[in-house]
Amino acid sequence: MKINKGLVLSAALVAALLPVLILRDFTPSNELRYLSIADEAIANGDVFTFTNQGVPYADKPPLYIWIVMLGRLLFGQHTMWFLGLFSLIPALVIVWTMNRWVRSVTSEGERRTASLMLMSSGLFLGLAVVLRMDMLMNMFITLALYTFYRIYDGSGDTRRNRILFPVYVFMALFSKGPVGILVPLVATVAFLAVSRKLRSIGRYWGWLTWGILLAGCAVWFGSVYIEGGREYLDNLLFHQTIDRAVDAFHHKEPFYYYLISVWYSIAPWSLLAIAAIVGGCAARKLNTDLERFFLTIIITTFVMLSAFSSKIAVYLAPTFPFFIYLGMLMYLKLGRRWWLTLTVALPTAIWIIVLPGLFIAAKTAPEMGYLLNGWCVAAGAILCIAGIAAAVLLIRRRDTLNPAIETLAAGLFAAIFVGGFALPAINCEIGYGDLCRKAAEVSAAEGRPNYYVWRVHRPENMDVYLHADVTDVTTEDVLAGKCADGVLILPAGKLAGEDALSDYTSGKPTHTVGRYMVIEP
Repeated sequence: MKINKGLVLSAALVAALLPVLILRDFTPSNELRYLSIADEAIANGDVFTFTNQGVPYADKPPLYIWIVMLGRLLFGQHTMWFLGLFSLIPALVIVWTMNRWVRSVTSEGERRTASLMLMSSGLFLGLAVVLRMDMLMNMFITLALYTFYRIYDGSGDTRRNRILFPVYVFMALFSKGPVGILVPLVATVAFLAVSRKLRSIGRYWGWLTWGILLAGCAVWFGSVYIEGGREYLDNLLFHQTIDRAVDAFHHKEPFYYYLISVWYSIAPWSLLAIAAIVGGCAARKLNTDLERFFLTIIITTFVMLSAFSSKIAVYLAPTFPFFIYLGMLMYLKLGRRWWLTLTVALPTAIWIIVLPGLFIAAKTAPEMGYLLNGWCVAAGAILCIAGIAAAVLLIRRRDTLNPAIETLAAGLFAAIFVGGFALPAINCEIGYGDLCRKAAEVSAAEGRPNYYVWRVHRPENMDVYLHADVTDVTTEDVLAGKCADGVLILPAGKLAGEDALSDYTSGKPTHTVGRYMVIEP
């Protein structure tokens, strides 16, 4: 029986990330907010319009919130492993799609190397395990672009692909918002223009495509209007889209932001991918429609997103697969050159020094003492060994960089698997689960049902754990006795300089959970 090596690799990647998906706590900034929004939606019976702490939340389309709601209804609580699947599976689908796309011009081994590079790229890997809708949108964008290209080159069932193309575009839009339609639209139109086939645009963006898109939007926006009214619909269509693009109220950055962020976004392979693409273009190696399309996607998306006012590194994620795979295609044409070898030597050196780096970081920054957890040290040792092995391969294998690249990526995933078992001990540094469980325990023991927080980051969504509202208080509120009927949660490190508050808490029973303290009434 022939073994499907692609499935084996996917299974290995899933296994490597399982400890993170099972053992990690939810982060306060975004993940806990999505859970709280889903809880409110279930309680209020909302389907298309949402609130966060009673305030309308029109930031995102409903698809991802529906997934969070489904998990809560299925299991009676929010489970990391279930929600994590909707980041990890889309990541694997993107890898599968890219491999299928380039299979006619690459070998199985070359596709394996590219797969490992993409999955181990910094932000792509992060998005594969963090609970966000970005990877879901990126999957649909990649599928839409792949389907467009299949129509373009006449491969597959053209009639079926002409239906799938707008369906994928709509699902990308429905996953996160306008970028889901803008990336495929701008990239494909630009590619047709570059290819001098702009007159054929109706084949891709004709009445069938726009009919499916408009029908989907009509159902969506009509449902929003019926459930939330005109004000919510205006918020969704204008405030959260046009206002963000023109004069952002969140994440406002200069136009050159992505010129900086791209280097760490696809690290440790950014130097290799970008150097290979630039080198390939300079050597006139970029000469196929496939390569030109990949480059067009990168450039148009990069320029378009740079023109928008609101910017964060993850917004550039639709380009990550194309950076990596075009970089691989150009590297294969260029062959191993000394300057490409240096781009792999750098992450190799970083892998080697990770282990001593853990000890140095823990010693110089006491708040990072958790890095000396046995699982973290073991993970650092694995990275160090992988780095040494990759260095040996760089020296011995003068014909190719692939074995060294695969060794570094494999070492990273092995380290993530082992390091994942440290999460129960360091979850108090990541999220509020342990903290809220201790607060609930104290509240039940004291018979004080209220919860107060002082200078805690994004505390409002603690209600996911506490099943009760949380009140944010000032120093004056605490000293005035307004917290006497409940539990007070505060960051221990911020008491320095707050002499009055230190005096107030010094005579009360306290419970330390990571960087925070729970103060009994």
